Amino acid sequence: MNSKSTLDVLIIGAGPAGSTAAALLAEKGLRVLVLEREKFPRYHIGESLLPFTYQPLQRLGLIDQMKKSAFVKKYSVQFVSPSGRASQPFYFFDRYNRETVAQTWQVLRSEFDQMLLDNARAKGATVIEETIVKELIQEGGRFVGARAQTKNGEVVEYRAPITLDCSGKEAFSAVRNNWRVKDPFLNKVAVWTYYQGAKRDEGIDEGATTVAYVPEKGWFWYIPQHNDRISVGVVAEGKYLTRGGIKSPEDIFKREIDQNQWIKQHLACGQQVGSYFLTSEYSHHSKHCASEGLLLVGDAFAFLDPVFSSGVMLALKSGVMAADAVHQAVVANDYSPGQFAEYATTLRQGIENMRRLVYAFYDPKFSFRDLTNKYPDAVGSVTDCLSGDVNKDFSTLWKQIEEFVPLPAALPVGQPLLKSDAAMQPA
Repeated sequence: MNSKSTLDVLIIGAGPAGSTAAALLAEKGLRVLVLEREKFPRYHIGESLLPFTYQPLQRLGLIDQMKKSAFVKKYSVQFVSPSGRASQPFYFFDRYNRETVAQTWQVLRSEFDQMLLDNARAKGATVIEETIVKELIQEGGRFVGARAQTKNGEVVEYRAPITLDCSGKEAFSAVRNNWRVKDPFLNKVAVWTYYQGAKRDEGIDEGATTVAYVPEKGWFWYIPQHNDRISVGVVAEGKYLTRGGIKSPEDIFKREIDQNQWIKQHLACGQQVGSYFLTSEYSHHSKHCASEGLLLVGDAFAFLDPVFSSGVMLALKSGVMAADAVHQAVVANDYSPGQFAEYATTLRQGIENMRRLVYAFYDPKFSFRDLTNKYPDAVGSVTDCLSGDVNKDFSTLWKQIEEFVPLPAALPVGQPLLKSDAAMQPA
């Protein structure tokens, strides 16, 4: 077994969270190694960016590259009833500066994630792909690195004062530490595929994200991408999607097309391409964001729900925050969990704000129209949260929404584990 310990930071996973943290830490002159299980470019769902991904992308120096890319420009979100009646689009430029967060992008994740990874390499991070992390190494009650298997089968030990778990939905550390907690309510099922040549709206609305409702608070996403492709999927309770004993992702998807006339009409002129995908029970939180020598970032820390496309925004945001917190730890030569308390508090505040809005969305008694009819001033706050400006005081909005439906209390999770006696379980 080889052992390598000349690192400042070890990062597990090269997705948006890992590549963001790697780029910013390497830019500071730190010796950063990223271990990635797959070979990029690789497929990944989650293609619609929120306006407040602008700040992390600006910090990474990627705004010009995004503007020159083929990615479809996204200016708005619209909602469609099952009958096919569409709302007025919610344009970001009605709320924000047109030169910054008033426009974002619909991305192909294989290309977008490759861009982030290439940027991390360009800034000095070392990336080893097709390498599977098998276990974290604990010594004296703290994490000191990881053991990984290369594509040729060699087991290598990598050591660093701090390890960032950016393993995505796999939630490597949370699962092995028994920290993973399911959300009490958000246990939906998603089925999706892709269409070539399907209908797009015209002009500035060509790149709009559409949320199209089906019965029992289910919904379709409809995301226009470049190369004339559409990402389209349906999300609902499992018992609704599998009613009548139907379990095939293809059969579920085809049946649900008939439940929304806008979706049916827009897909009619297109051709389905590729596979049908299904995932379930993807909402989760980690009891802790950190232990001695370990920090969780992005989906490895928490994933809510796809309805408001918050996943990539939170991954980028947490990647920036993690890089800043880790750099402070390096400067102070203090990698204790308490160093990451502010990181945890800020990140959980944003997650909980978005979580409350997701809960309201799924409540059958709630509608944004009823809310804004009674409280026109709520439009601005809702737009802010849906755009990813999640770390602000929404207390007035929550009081207004609670006149219609109850909202969840914040989950008591996410703070660093200040004293750990939990034994890691090998993969």
